[in-house]
Amino acid sequence: MNLLIVESPSKAKTIEKYLGAGWRVIASVGHVRDLVPENGSVDTEHDFKMRWQIMPGKEKQIKLITDELKKADAVYLASDPDREGEAIAWHILDILNAKKALTGKKVYRVAFHEITKKAVTDAIAHPREIDKNLVDAYLVRRALDYLIGFGISPLLWRRNLGRSAGRVQSVAVKLVVDRECEIDAFRPQEYWSITAKCNCANAEFDAGLSNFDGKKIEKMTIENQRYVHEILGKIGEPVIDAHVISIDKKKTSRRAAAPFTTSTLQQEASRKLYFSSRRTMSAAQKLYEQGLITYMRTDATNLSADAVAEIRGFIAHTYGDAFVPKSPNIYVTKSKNAQEAHEAIRPTHFDDNKPKLSGDEEKLYDLIWKRTIACQMTNAEFDSVSADIETNNHVAIFHAVGTTRTFDGFMRVYTEDKDDADNNNESKLPPLNVGDDIQIMNLDPEQHFTQPPARYTEASLVKKLEELGIGRPSTYATIMSTIVDRNYVEMDKQRRFHPTPGGWVIAAYLAKYFDELVDVNFTAKTEDTLDDVSNGKQDKLDALRAFWTPTSKMIDGARGIKTTEIIDTINEFMHSHLFPDDNDKCPKCGGKLGIKLSRYGAFIGCENYPTCDYTQKMADFGNPQPSDENTKTKNEPVDLGDGISFRIGRFGPYVTNGTKNASAKKYTADTITLDIARDLLENGTKKAEPINLGDNPQTGKPIFFYPTGRYGAYISSNRVNVSVTEQPDLQTAIELINNKKPTKRFKRK
Repeated sequence: MNLLIVESPSKAKTIEKYLGAGWRVIASVGHVRDLVPENGSVDTEHDFKMRWQIMPGKEKQIKLITDELKKADAVYLASDPDREGEAIAWHILDILNAKKALTGKKVYRVAFHEITKKAVTDAIAHPREIDKNLVDAYLVRRALDYLIGFGISPLLWRRNLGRSAGRVQSVAVKLVVDRECEIDAFRPQEYWSITAKCNCANAEFDAGLSNFDGKKIEKMTIENQRYVHEILGKIGEPVIDAHVISIDKKKTSRRAAAPFTTSTLQQEASRKLYFSSRRTMSAAQKLYEQGLITYMRTDATNLSADAVAEIRGFIAHTYGDAFVPKSPNIYVTKSKNAQEAHEAIRPTHFDDNKPKLSGDEEKLYDLIWKRTIACQMTNAEFDSVSADIETNNHVAIFHAVGTTRTFDGFMRVYTEDKDDADNNNESKLPPLNVGDDIQIMNLDPEQHFTQPPARYTEASLVKKLEELGIGRPSTYATIMSTIVDRNYVEMDKQRRFHPTPGGWVIAAYLAKYFDELVDVNFTAKTEDTLDDVSNGKQDKLDALRAFWTPTSKMIDGARGIKTTEIIDTINEFMHSHLFPDDNDKCPKCGGKLGIKLSRYGAFIGCENYPTCDYTQKMADFGNPQPSDENTKTKNEPVDLGDGISFRIGRFGPYVTNGTKNASAKKYTADTITLDIARDLLENGTKKAEPINLGDNPQTGKPIFFYPTGRYGAYISSNRVNVSVTEQPDLQTAIELINNKKPTKRFKRK
């Protein structure tokens, strides 16, 4: 018998059907081993040696693997074909070797990018060794994340600055905060446009003022209403005679977007389906495990020759030969470190027999299907006509543009959405010729103001991270969910991110004392280094030293900084946001207001405390308040769509679909979204098992970390509880437990 080990149970079931008798397919259920969660598990003094442990709850899975291995002649490690998948295979192999369970057994590493019978059997027929370079890249990544977590997070906890700081997540938070700073600094500028309502042989169309008194009119040329009146006075009203002075006709074409990468799939699913990155990847994972799409973590845009031939055949059969280009469309991958051996995300089959799906999987599969078919179709073609119309008094020229689609091409199937861009709607002009008489029936001036940069959506933030070279296909969804879960950013009703008070505070702290860590160039360079390690271009230890040397200096330098200095730094960073009118006077005593820190987070307080006890929530400063028409009364339900509503009940906020309720204590009527509500109803808030951090040498009793409790996360030992914001290392936990002041208890009489 042969034993094949994959990552997920549903994938195991699909593959076992393909392989049949003589094969046993079981799942590791993701990673099985991780660093010991205590200080010193990465020894920076001895070549970054790492101490591993089997993850809590995975002992059962390891026992299942070892039991099945006893019956097998060979074991095939078939975890996912990426850095993390290679690491899982390496961990399993290392564990089995330590248990001496592989004596007399053959071991193979196999990788496939789609779960079809052909792909699986081909991979088994061509096994390989575990890729040491990919494993080294994983080890570097894991060590860096650990060192940052155990180096910086305790500095945050002890000063109530935040829950944790991550290598990539911190940069994402800084981008959101930087955008908010741009919005705060933005000052709108007034400008006007003038549109002519034109008539030619009873056909009406619009034209915009492009030239006045021999001067070209740009977007910001007409600065105020006074200039508008001057223009209108010289042109004359109400009916103005004009004529066509030039016509420009040309044909244009538009090419289909490339097939999906992980990043573009998350972006487009956010725009079209309103899916979060996590929701998109969850649905994609299920489609992949059912053998319906290729591997969903990729930054490549190429397709296999077999797939292209199958797609072209489907297009010809379904839409006709006119929709099939003479040669296949080829797309160049923009990511400089893309793995071209991988394919873009595509369906595994192209025929009329689409799988029967429902819910998120159906919607996402349809999106992937249409995008993939469209990418191999002919261009969409347009006729574009522009006309210049001059008033007969030669004072003004107006410009009109019309665009008509003459051939659908790929647009018969699919069009890509854009972030923060107006839709280019097609518009037609009547037949026009040079010299034609035009009557301008009306001049319509319109006031405009320049707009601040838009806040990031999930789609635009993922796109920005990708442009900067920060993060990789496997990390985008985790980055998005982490910054929300740690309460550093919130999503408003327009599904756009804005920083929470905690996000502002941690961004200010890191920007001052860990400037390199949140520098986009430094972070992108680290990502490039990981890619170089995975490609064998850089040594693992060299990469670790290059990162850890400057980071450890920043950590050492931050340890001795006084809390008062940190608060001053944060106040300086946030002053213009909190007090845009420079009005930082206490309404109670006239003292200066500023940020204060407590175990419950940052707040606004008076400098004259304790004489003056004025306090206020940070959220009440620097943020526009909702208008009366948008303000809901405390207990009024908020309809989120799809029969789901947000309500305030006896035990706090919750969401309901009429048959099922789920707690939504972390959200308000302004921050809850349909996406979040669906996730809460589907997954709820599962109670996590306590984690044993180790023994307290003072009492000999174990210290447990509880991720969730009535008042949040906490540690407990020998009936002593201490609230924390994140899982601490053992030494920090010992200090917190042993230094806990006794609680005063009142005895009953």
